[in-house]
Amino acid sequence: MKAKLEQIIPKSGVKVYGPLDAEVTGMCYDSRKIKRGDIFVALPGKHVNGLSFVDAAVKAGAAAIVAGEFIDSKGATLLVAKDPLSVMAEMSSRFYDSPDKKIFLIGVTGTNGKTTITYFLESIFKAAGKSTGVIGTVNYRFLDKMLPAPNTTPQSADVYKMLAEMAEAGTKFAVMEVSSHALALGRVAGIEFDVAIFTNLTRDHLDFHKTMEEYFEAKSKLFTGLNRGKKSFDKSAVINADDPWGKKLIGRLKGGKVVTYGISSPAAFCAKDINITSAGTEFTLECAPDTSKVKLYLLGQHNVYNALASAAGAAASGIPFEKIVNGLENIKSVPGRLEKINSKLPFTTVVDYAHTDDALENVLTALKMLKPKRIITVFGCGGERDTAKRPLMGRIAASMSDFVFITSDNPRGEDPEAIASEIEDGIKKIRKNNYEVILDREQAIASAVKIAREGDILLIAGKGHETYQIIGDQYIHFNDTEIAEKYLRGMEK
Repeated sequence: MKAKLEQIIPKSGVKVYGPLDAEVTGMCYDSRKIKRGDIFVALPGKHVNGLSFVDAAVKAGAAAIVAGEFIDSKGATLLVAKDPLSVMAEMSSRFYDSPDKKIFLIGVTGTNGKTTITYFLESIFKAAGKSTGVIGTVNYRFLDKMLPAPNTTPQSADVYKMLAEMAEAGTKFAVMEVSSHALALGRVAGIEFDVAIFTNLTRDHLDFHKTMEEYFEAKSKLFTGLNRGKKSFDKSAVINADDPWGKKLIGRLKGGKVVTYGISSPAAFCAKDINITSAGTEFTLECAPDTSKVKLYLLGQHNVYNALASAAGAAASGIPFEKIVNGLENIKSVPGRLEKINSKLPFTTVVDYAHTDDALENVLTALKMLKPKRIITVFGCGGERDTAKRPLMGRIAASMSDFVFITSDNPRGEDPEAIASEIEDGIKKIRKNNYEVILDREQAIASAVKIAREGDILLIAGKGHETYQIIGDQYIHFNDTEIAEKYLRGMEK
């Protein structure tokens, strides 16, 4: 794909220094990935400033530089803008010929449930015979292509590129997890969504957003931006009517179509007669005039909410009711979400991504409904992230588990011992003594496996699908499932 620089620069908000006749071959914000003819966008960053890499980008063949201030662009055309992120989004849209206009695009946001909903929707579209792309936490995928996901929501240049590749390959639908960071930082600026889904809002990322109101305002951008733009039809906002922040969002939206879902509140899509067993979760899905029994392989009431959100989102996308039910029932598991590890031992081991107090409570509630003899929980809290949730997670883990191993979970630049101490503060408040601190995560998992007995459930929480530990600024390979399997196999022998 190629275009002339003059064809893709914004009509306003950019000062140009240099010729505009260069041929552009791509958009890039990482100087290590620059190819000849690319535009290098020097993004400001918390730890690293893109301006430091302009020389490297020009040497690699950058056709132009986008920067937030006037700099020596080393002979390349310089585009100066107050907001390089927005400029990157607009230029990417023009360079890739507005691929969001060619694909029906669904955005999913909220604290918990986003990944599971993308898997449900992918399964529903597959049941309906629709080719679908997914951009989310686990990976980015469409057709036979699968890419690693460094961020839940990638930068706009990457999003537009992937959507363009999807459109060129004939993909008709795409589902994207949209994080609050992405919305606040403009990663999805200018991207037109056809359906937006709101799951819930509970405490998370307050190291970044500072308050729940700020967090909510970031999430709201996905819905307040649901206007007619590149496409002429009305857009749909799918919102959890049981969630207090969802209710607030419903009251805020004036235009477009609001589709509600819930269990306890009146809603367009609702679940009745919920029954959770070790085999899965059954409920009656009601959406007038349609009603159907649904049998999920996934456990827990939180997955009923995920199924309802997916059903409402799929219906808003024009998928027939019977295909929606088929798609929901076809999902066997979601990577790192209450994912059971196969074992011959007489206890059950599951891995889950739960890394907030609400998510941990949901998972433990689901496991308690299976009536195990004991629940043993292994978890930690991430470093350089919201510290206030640490005692909350400690309290929930200790009050809902029979025994807890507090361990490390991506400590980053923080002292793992200090993080564990803040988790302990929550346990001490409820005067529990059913825990042990083992900072080495592998040893914590090994110890949990060792004490598990017949009828127990062992929950390893926090990392889910992740395959690394972040210690300092290094990513070190670590996979909860691999480690658990290692010690389970050892016990089997």
